Amino acid sequence: MNKNFLIVYCHPYDNSFNHAELLAIKNNLNKHNIKFNVIDLYNDHFNPVYDSEELSLFHLGKTHDTLVVKYLKLLKESTDIIFITPIWWNSIPGMLKGFIDKVMKEGEGLTHTITKTGVRGLLNNLNHTYVFTTSTTPTFYFKLAMGNSIKKIFINKTLKQLGMKHAKWFNFGGITNSKINRRKRYLEKLNNLKLNLTYKLKWR
Repeated sequence: MNKNFLIVYCHPYDNSFNHAELLAIKNNLNKHNIKFNVIDLYNDHFNPVYDSEELSLFHLGKTHDTLVVKYLKLLKESTDIIFITPIWWNSIPGMLKGFIDKVMKEGEGLTHTITKTGVRGLLNNLNHTYVFTTSTTPTFYFKLAMGNSIKKIFINKTLKQLGMKHAKWFNFGGITNSKINRRKRYLEKLNNLKLNLTYKLKWR
């Protein structure tokens, strides 16, 4: 089966390191002739707020947000998914949380179903999940002293609950004080990263 990646990108600033990561990963996929689509949440002007009108339409199986319909279609047509996001205040940004809250909520029957024990994910078409983050906190400190919420909650709970499989997390820690040469080396690794879970990137 031909691969069709979906990139969910969450950063408002085009000169950010996250945006440089996005360009490196897009170049990687193009280089290997892998088809992909990009959801650029800020550039799309996605509204992460789940308002009262949206909630009332939910009970009718509808939404008033055309982007939600578009995003759900992309999710179901993809074979693999990549998230690119900063870590803000030890978690994902509100914009990305709103994407999960709003799009997945409207996707009942597409992204998940409700059982007696809670949510059962239906995004089994997504064979591999990659999460690329940046943090001001060094990675080792984030993992050991700050609760490691990206791995423990976002990846191991939320994404897994939706049916996303074989998750791999890469974090560029200490971004604020990092030197240009270190950033360049990391981006070069992303350019050459084999997106099949066989390539191991050292924690930094």
